[in-house]
Amino acid sequence: MKDSKSSIKKIAKERINILFDEAKKIYKNNPSLADRYVAIAKKIAMKTQISIPSDFKKKFCKKCSSYLIPGLNCRVRIRNKKLIYYCLNCKNYMRFPYKS
Repeated sequence: MKDSKSSIKKIAKERINILFDEAKKIYKNNPSLADRYVAIAKKIAMKTQISIPSDFKKKFCKKCSSYLIPGLNCRVRIRNKKLIYYCLNCKNYMRFPYKS
């Protein structure tokens, strides 16, 4: 039983990685499909109760699940030792700690 849960979580992490890679590749041609890949990755993470890897957390909007590319559909600023991402689709701010 315990072995199957760990294998399910391993498969889920692999799928999340694949979905984010595909979202990155396809964003230029089809942004809505890239957003759909991110939404599927979020659902997989919620279903299997794993967290999305930290290197992917800044690549999507927490509110509207859109794939973010700085300069195209999000703004990135540094203020008061925080990295601030502003989604241009849903007007949501996301703040991350920043170490200089």
